[in-house]
Amino acid sequence: MIVVLLVSTGESWESRALAALADHPGTVLLKRCVDVADLLAAARTGQAEAAVLAVDLPGLDQGVVDELRREGVRVLGVADDPGHTAPRAARLGVATVLSAARVDELGPVLAALPDDDLPPPPATATTTATIPRAALPPPAPGRPGRVLAVWGPGGAPGRTTLATGLAGELARRGLSTLLVDADPYGGAVAQQLGILDEVSGLLAATRLAAAGSLDERFAATQRRLTDQLRLLTGLPRPDRWPEVRAGALAALLERARHEGQVVVDTGFALAPDPYGDPGGSARPDRDSLTREALEAADDVVLVGAADPVGLARLARALGELDEHLPGTPVRVVVNRMRSTLGWREADVVGLLDGIGRHEGVHFLPDDQAAVDRALVAGRLLVESGDSALRRALARLVDALAGVPARR
Repeated sequence: MIVVLLVSTGESWESRALAALADHPGTVLLKRCVDVADLLAAARTGQAEAAVLAVDLPGLDQGVVDELRREGVRVLGVADDPGHTAPRAARLGVATVLSAARVDELGPVLAALPDDDLPPPPATATTTATIPRAALPPPAPGRPGRVLAVWGPGGAPGRTTLATGLAGELARRGLSTLLVDADPYGGAVAQQLGILDEVSGLLAATRLAAAGSLDERFAATQRRLTDQLRLLTGLPRPDRWPEVRAGALAALLERARHEGQVVVDTGFALAPDPYGDPGGSARPDRDSLTREALEAADDVVLVGAADPVGLARLARALGELDEHLPGTPVRVVVNRMRSTLGWREADVVGLLDGIGRHEGVHFLPDDQAAVDRALVAGRLLVESGDSALRRALARLVDALAGVPARR
């Protein structure tokens, strides 16, 4: 006996589907769902084995299909014209689509759905991250770019300033670059660059990724900053983080790397929320968006402040990163380094060497004048004249990308 969920929102074939399920001895209808949210809630009860749904159902995307499969629910799509909807069904992960004209055969088709439609348990973040990654190669025509994720502990160590600085420097060297604001606590990149836009590029792009339509419309979600630099603006408000479905950011970054280099500005926390997600959405907690970005990255740039509090936080963050993402190349950046603190760069390197593994420690000077010039003008550091901070960023990009700066 196959326990079935049905959601069609008034399609012309719905009454015939209900009759077909009632007439077939091997099926029983558990619930006629009114929408996607109702469907997912019913699937989470663990009682259903299959779901029959319209391929063009509002709100249906890859994240919904993936969650159904994780709950052990096989998916059967129904469409008026299966040939026309086949590309969308494939992008969503719906392997079997029944013509609405044949919906009377629903029972036998459900009975024949293969058990191997359900995927094996997904690999954990640790399993994925332990795969060795090569060092960032010099870009070559037609070669996919790399994803650089800028991460750091709480306390405003300079994540956004560093991310925009890296992206600007990469673009200045003639590399096509996308800057992605993926901070789940509310993006600040647009404000820093003087962009007053309430439309979130991140939300638009991740929705397209979840719906399998990113290839066709990805460019429309981006803001062009220079000939080589584009921006995907972040969340307009912190409370909108649940709108980014699990897996959508990773799909977006994978797509973006095929167009050039990618720099991601992330949040500050890694550990899962011990209280989980009371709403039961596809995303378990807010900080999983940051973890997803770091897991997708080829290199993580870990930034912390040079003062005593900042270094303590940086040391803890380095250990936390080593625990959550072993195997991912990590570059440590000590920000706002200044002589008045009373310690040398060698002292800081010695401290961090005893905490966790990394590919090197880099220092950025306390150059508030350069930061202020760029911030007040709403411009990139590379557009705001020469400065000690800009030269330090260029050296960091040299280490990351192996691409000499243009003179």
